[in-house]
Amino acid sequence: MAEKVILTGDRPTGRLHIGHYVGSLRRRVQLQNEGGYKDMFVFIADAQALTDNFDNPEKVRQNIIEVALDYLACGLDPSKVTIFVQSAIPELAELSFYFMNLVTVARLQRNPTVKTEIKMRGFGAEGEDAVFGSGLPVGFFTYPISQAADITLFKATTVPVGADQKPMLEQTVEIVRKFNSIYGDTLVEPEIVLPENAASQRLPGTDGKAKMSKSLGNCIYLGESAEEMHKKVMSMYTDPLHVNLSDPGHLEGNAVFTYLDAFCKDGHFAEFWPDYANLDELKDHYTRGGLGDVKCKKFLEKVLNSELEPIRARRKEFEKDIPSVFAMLQEGTAKARETAARTMDEVRSAMRINYFSDKALIEEQARKYSL
Repeated sequence: MAEKVILTGDRPTGRLHIGHYVGSLRRRVQLQNEGGYKDMFVFIADAQALTDNFDNPEKVRQNIIEVALDYLACGLDPSKVTIFVQSAIPELAELSFYFMNLVTVARLQRNPTVKTEIKMRGFGAEGEDAVFGSGLPVGFFTYPISQAADITLFKATTVPVGADQKPMLEQTVEIVRKFNSIYGDTLVEPEIVLPENAASQRLPGTDGKAKMSKSLGNCIYLGESAEEMHKKVMSMYTDPLHVNLSDPGHLEGNAVFTYLDAFCKDGHFAEFWPDYANLDELKDHYTRGGLGDVKCKKFLEKVLNSELEPIRARRKEFEKDIPSVFAMLQEGTAKARETAARTMDEVRSAMRINYFSDKALIEEQARKYSL
């Protein structure tokens, strides 16, 4: 059985938000601190970000440091985790190119994550049957292949991500199985690690729509001030039918209670709202009626601040020495490339395209032409 290798990453298209945090970041820090793994890689997926930001490279360039600061602020430790920049690993592009021969266009078109992302970014043509419009960049269309290369190049066994990435992991497993069936047992099948808390798997935006997304402007960012967060929490979507205090409240689609599901612990009630012992009691009162949304929002704000204030404080400390953060990224990237190079040597050998390092091939050809 392969030794445990953890890998995950984020696109640098903006600052990271609490959806990233509960969906994956929080779990990464837990895995890091639990130990019991051979390697742990966390990367900034700038090459993938360029697939739909090719005309705005400065946006990606400026957000490299934002993501790195969020990583460090959340508690990722460079002495325990290798943090690297995707585009600085050229072996990823090479492996992606070889993987393209193992995946059909039809299979990519069936990937639900790809279809959702294409619609969200406006690349698709009009109509359900015309999702893959003529304006779709090939690089974006094939990003599941690139993601498979990210995972397999480092022989990751464990990939902690949100639920929306599950189809991507399934496609990676398919690619690994096909590669190994053709070229021999070379690559490792990864397993997805989803947040244990169901609410954390797909945190909605503050507007209650879809998932939290930088492009939709419905995010609470990890590094934003308490004042900025206050405005967003107070304007959060709740229950449109809960007009009067006495009206029964509804939990489904209510962003405030979804966030409480993701963040709230029983200890928060003892500290901030001792009228209730736990979230179940609060929900029961809200659904019976007699409890206003503002009180619930104020409680949520306190819960979020208790989790985010240490992150904000650490981020401010790391912001004081940006050159050191870049040095950390450079060191991590160099270390990651060593691993990538070893795997690519194995891949080329398995595919029998290691012409210059295969002494047996050279000797065989020499004998053939010496006769």
